[in-house]
Amino acid sequence: MKVRLLILFVFISCLALAQEKTEKTTEDPKAQVFESKQSVEIDGKTINLNAKAGTFELKDENNKPIALFGFTAYFKENPEKNRPIVFSYNGGPGSSSYWLHMGIMGPKRMVIDDPNYNASAPYELTNNEFSILDVADVVMMDPVGTGLSMPIGEATGKDFWGVDQDIRSVSLFIMQFLKAHDRLNSPKYILGESYGTFRNAGVMSYLLNRGYALNGVIMVSSVFDLRTLFFVPTEDISYIAYLPTMAATAWYHDKLTNKGDDLPAFVQEVREFTENEYAPALFKGNKLSESAETAIAQKLQTYTGISATIWKRADLKMDAGEFFQELLRDEEMTVGRLDSRYKGINLDPMSMSSFTDPQSDAISPAYTMGFLDYFHGDLGVSKDLNYSTSAYSKQGFKWDWSHRGNQYWGTDGAVTTLPDMADAMSKDPNVKVLVMNGYYDLATVFYGVEHSISHLGLPKSASDRIIMTYYEAGHMMYTDLPSAQLFRDDVKKFIEDTLRK
Repeated sequence: MKVRLLILFVFISCLALAQEKTEKTTEDPKAQVFESKQSVEIDGKTINLNAKAGTFELKDENNKPIALFGFTAYFKENPEKNRPIVFSYNGGPGSSSYWLHMGIMGPKRMVIDDPNYNASAPYELTNNEFSILDVADVVMMDPVGTGLSMPIGEATGKDFWGVDQDIRSVSLFIMQFLKAHDRLNSPKYILGESYGTFRNAGVMSYLLNRGYALNGVIMVSSVFDLRTLFFVPTEDISYIAYLPTMAATAWYHDKLTNKGDDLPAFVQEVREFTENEYAPALFKGNKLSESAETAIAQKLQTYTGISATIWKRADLKMDAGEFFQELLRDEEMTVGRLDSRYKGINLDPMSMSSFTDPQSDAISPAYTMGFLDYFHGDLGVSKDLNYSTSAYSKQGFKWDWSHRGNQYWGTDGAVTTLPDMADAMSKDPNVKVLVMNGYYDLATVFYGVEHSISHLGLPKSASDRIIMTYYEAGHMMYTDLPSAQLFRDDVKKFIEDTLRK
C-alpha cells in the first residue's frame, strides 16, 4: 500500500512539475520592438532619428533568457563614424526612466510651470532643445519591474531587486545591447539620476572588470553612501550633510536677514561653518557646554531662519522631514523634498514632519500622462502593453541592500558603492566622472556628495578626473529652464572632452 501511495505521489508530482513548466513556457511573452521616425531641433539644426521602443531579451552568463528588458533608443540617421552612445536611467530603486526621458534626454520634453503646480490636462510636449541627441545616441533603460521590463524563464523579481542584482542586470543589458547593435567600439557613457548614480558606481566597475571601459560616467543628483541620507540614531553625518541645502532653501524662501544676492558665496560660508563649527559641536554630544550650544544654535538660526530655541530643543539636529515642516510652518506651507523651491499646503501645521512632497505633487501628473501619450502615440508602442512607472506596485517588490563591496560591515545603514567607483577609477586612468548637483535638492544633498568624493581615498591624479557642477534648482534640475540649458552645455562639453582625439 505504501509503495502504491509513493508511486502515486511521485506521478502526481511529476505531472505538477510538467504542468508548471508548460504554464511557465506559455506565459513568457516574446521581445517586441516598435520602430518610428523622430526628430529634434537643437541649435537651429534638425537631427533625424530612428527610434526603437520595446523590450530586449536579456540572457544570463550561461545564455539562458532571464528577462525582457524595456528600453527606448534614439539613433541618429546617417551617423558620423564612432558616434557616442549614452545609456540612461533613473533611480528609486524601483523607478522607470520616464523622468529623465521627458525631462532632458529625449527629443521631446514636458512643458511644466516650474516651480509651481501645473494646470490639468491637456499637457504640452515640445521640442527638447536641451537634448544631447546632436552629439550622442541615447538609450533610455527601464530596470526589471519598471517600464515594460519583466523576469522570464526561471528568473523571478528577487533576481533583479537588490544592489548587486541590479548592477548585474543593468550591466548585462548594456553589454548585450552594444553587441546586438554593433556598437561595441563606440565611445560609451552611462548617465544615472538619484539611485541611478549609486548604481552607476557599481556598473562602471562591473563593466570594466569584463573589458568594457567607459569614456565617461554622468551622475545626476548623486548618492554613493547611504549614511549621508538616512538619519540614523547616534550618527551625525546626515545632519551635517543636509545643513548647507537647508540653508540654501531658507535663502531661496527669504527667511534670512541680510542674505545677500550670491547663492554660491552664501553656500560656501555655510560649508565653512559646517566644517569648522557645526560638525565639531555635534561630535562632542552632551560634552558640549551650554554656552557653546547656545552660540551654535544662534548661528543655525542665522543660516536657516529657524529659531535658536527650536534648534536647542532639537539638540542642534533637525532631520529632513522636520525641516520641510518647520521652515514655512507659520505660513501653513511645507517645502519640497526633491526641489525645495516648491511649496505646498501643510495639512497639519502641528505635525513634526511633512506628509507630502510638493514638487512631486506638482509635476507627476504631467510627466506621467504626457509620457504615456507619447510612448503609445509617437513611439507607436502597443497599447496592449502596460508601462509601469515604478516597481513599487509589483508583487513581492523588496530591495536587497546587501552589497559584496560592503561585506566587511554589511549593515544597511552603511551601504556604499564608493569602493566600486574607486576601484574603476584606479584601474582605468582615462575614465572621467561628471557629478551634477542641485543646490535645492533635499533628496540627495550636494554636501553629502562632496563628503563622499573627498573620502574616496584616490590620489589627486585620479580625483581630478571628477568634475563637479552646480545648478540653482533641485533634484531634477532640468525642470528649471536656465538649469536645463546649463545641464545640456555641461554634458555636451563632458562628452566632447572625453572623446579620444
